[in-house]
Amino acid sequence: MMNVLDAQDVLKTYFGYDQFRSGQTELIEMALNQENALGIMPTGGGKSICYQIPGLLLDGTAIIISPLISLMKDQVDSLEQIGIHATYINSTLSKEDYMNRMHLIREGVFNFVYVAPERFMSEHFLSLMKQIDVSFLAFDEAHCISQWGHDFRPSYRSIIPVLNELDHIPFKLGLTATATPEVIQDIQSLLTIDHNHVINTGFKRDNLHFHLVKGQDKDRFILDFIEKHKQESGIIYAPTRKLVDSVHGLLLQKGYKAAHYHAGLSEDIRRREQSKFINDEKTIMVATNAFGMGIDKSNVRFVIHHSLPMNIEAYYQEAGRAGRDGEPSDCILLFSGQDTQLQKFLIEQSGLSDEKKVQEYKKLQAMVNYCHTENCLSAYMLDYFNDPNRYGECGHCTNCTHTDEKIDRTQDAQMILSCVMRMDQKFGAGLTAKVLKGSKDQKVKQFRFDHLSTYGLMRNKTEKEITQFIHFLVAEGYLTTGDSKFPTLQLTAKAAAVLKGERAVYMRQVTIQEADASDYDTKLFEALRTLRKSIAQDENVPPYVIFSDATLKDMSRLKPVTKSDMLNIKGVGLKKFEQYGESFLETIQLDASDEKSHIISYRLYKKGYSLSLIASKRAIKESTVEAHLLQAYQEGYPLEWHDFFDQEVEQLVLEVLDEIEEVRLKAIKDMLPDDVSYGMIKAVLLKNDLFED
Repeated sequence: MMNVLDAQDVLKTYFGYDQFRSGQTELIEMALNQENALGIMPTGGGKSICYQIPGLLLDGTAIIISPLISLMKDQVDSLEQIGIHATYINSTLSKEDYMNRMHLIREGVFNFVYVAPERFMSEHFLSLMKQIDVSFLAFDEAHCISQWGHDFRPSYRSIIPVLNELDHIPFKLGLTATATPEVIQDIQSLLTIDHNHVINTGFKRDNLHFHLVKGQDKDRFILDFIEKHKQESGIIYAPTRKLVDSVHGLLLQKGYKAAHYHAGLSEDIRRREQSKFINDEKTIMVATNAFGMGIDKSNVRFVIHHSLPMNIEAYYQEAGRAGRDGEPSDCILLFSGQDTQLQKFLIEQSGLSDEKKVQEYKKLQAMVNYCHTENCLSAYMLDYFNDPNRYGECGHCTNCTHTDEKIDRTQDAQMILSCVMRMDQKFGAGLTAKVLKGSKDQKVKQFRFDHLSTYGLMRNKTEKEITQFIHFLVAEGYLTTGDSKFPTLQLTAKAAAVLKGERAVYMRQVTIQEADASDYDTKLFEALRTLRKSIAQDENVPPYVIFSDATLKDMSRLKPVTKSDMLNIKGVGLKKFEQYGESFLETIQLDASDEKSHIISYRLYKKGYSLSLIASKRAIKESTVEAHLLQAYQEGYPLEWHDFFDQEVEQLVLEVLDEIEEVRLKAIKDMLPDDVSYGMIKAVLLKNDLFED
């Protein structure tokens, strides 16, 4: 039956979208024509649709090789939720589960099988591959197979030669969100993909607002920011385990719901902390870069980097874990000069060859330049990736939303450039700053730099301020550095124009303009989130697998009242509506009702809902529901008393009444076990006509 549906029907019925995004149609057409292809799309750009729809339309089982064990269960859960048969094979399975799933794969039960590279390479799995009808093979996170990628996995790349032994695979797909030109070329070569079968939609994500914060107390900034975003999910990245523990401890001390994650924690603790974050039990995750690869949590509203990342590729990927649902989100980098030294130390300790270290230093310098540029931050990164599209300013990063006038720093620039020239362009920013400050440092005297005409020219500024301005001049192309561990400053052609007075240098102070998308009913949104969380807990899946925040916000904007209305909401397909649509419609209708609140609760009670489910649907406490129903009883609406208390509780309350002179709830409560609530006591009194207002 699936084969008679075209791709557009599958998109609407199963995934709830009316139109394909950029690049999806081309990749799906290539897949349906059984042609090798590579898709480079930004995070949240819909890469999975590009193999999921062909996997549904083509006969056989689609094999998805993924290095991300943490993501596999989420992807399988999401497919199973909409009636698509999928499974995964990785090291988390027991032997019994593994053997059972392998048997079902052999029987052709699944449309999709996600498999880790190590499991794919096992003799058992390769033998299975030769026995089943494979529709195609897809490499998720394909940049990991490239030796030039920032997250290269040798175990992933080693699959390529083995594929030559499997001559019954019709075609191969590669999909990734981050890839430099060198990585793209490497993937093409490895997977035998023609140049005209590479679909690169670019890396731009309009919903991400990039911000750069320099010279502020980092802990203070984090606390202030989180206080303003208490209800929102976010990730805070720190470069070391010690810093992660420190920031995590600070947040716990201040009463925030924070989890933490780094390689120093046991696997059980990491899994538990990750689960709490994914399931919205904790709103904040503090982690090293060991966390996040393959985390499909769609409602992360902010990512804060406590310190400088090692390179642009890593930063863009980590920051890109915000806003996967397409909603406006903030990506904030807190930068200080000392951050660079830590990253240099990590490069030296990496065990890389000298050639690879040179590469890493070059990438680090590009990251430092990002922190000092005054051009659009988004455009800077897109240029770094050689994005095929050309964009203007994003309009919402720190540099695009500045409110202060530019400051003329031409004279300061001339002093620095002149000093670099007089130091024969052989030294770095640190020593240059000391010379300009007029430092009595031993090294300054050793090279007789205290005799230069530029010595002490900027004594009215701190060394830190001078160093930061030197970095700005590097980022703006007035100075350049080498690619070695110890970069030396050299003048560029732009510098010559400044020294001659033919070009001015301006710098500006900046402010953060946070992402905002409050054009929806926030009260209704919270009620829908509460309902979603309740359903997710019942079905043991992450909340975003039910519906994304973006879908709930659309419901809160458009307030659908019929099935047809609901199916027009992005992310609500026929399959999802059949499972959850009525419950969400009911919550929306209740919100719009003019009835008194206690009567709304009573009507739900009469439909057979439990007190806890009514509380969940209405985003109120269960004790409030109790109060609503008892108020309704006092107005003449009947109740089933066994929903409130059992015979034992009734007997206890009545016995206490015999011992006290005045019928007061608190006096009765003080004489009863803790698990007997005020609502139970009031219900007993009402039933026995003993309640006094």
